[in-house]
Amino acid sequence: MYNKKFMELALASAKKVKIDIPVCALIVKNGEIISVKTNEKEKTNIVTSHAEILALNEANKKLKSWRLNDCDIYVTLEPCPMCGWAILSSRIKNLYFGSYDTVYGAFSNGFNFGKILNSKINVKGGIMEEECNKLLNDYFMGLRNENKA
Repeated sequence: MYNKKFMELALASAKKVKIDIPVCALIVKNGEIISVKTNEKEKTNIVTSHAEILALNEANKKLKSWRLNDCDIYVTLEPCPMCGWAILSSRIKNLYFGSYDTVYGAFSNGFNFGKILNSKINVKGGIMEEECNKLLNDYFMGLRNENKA
């Protein structure tokens, strides 16, 4: 069962993103936050600097293990296939996300990563979806307005 306060914290962190697409991934173990990361692809010029990948890496270091058994990940946007595969590989127990990604989402469109390789991950999308959608829509509207100018 998800905890709304963790999604609220992820959304608050995503709102602070200035350069990149405002997405945050937050990893929790036993009710304690062990990692909070936002997208940094534009900031670092590294294509894999998605919030989920950065959060997984930090959690791996903190727990001194690539296995994140009994951890939950909260993400403001449904993970893409790259991040989805990393989440599955890390053995995260629960994935909770806000906005559905109708183009690149790895857990709700066509090929659902949560149903492959005997995955035991529990997936719940649409948490605070309206708020997450607004943040993303506002960001992309701002980009379109910049490009018109």
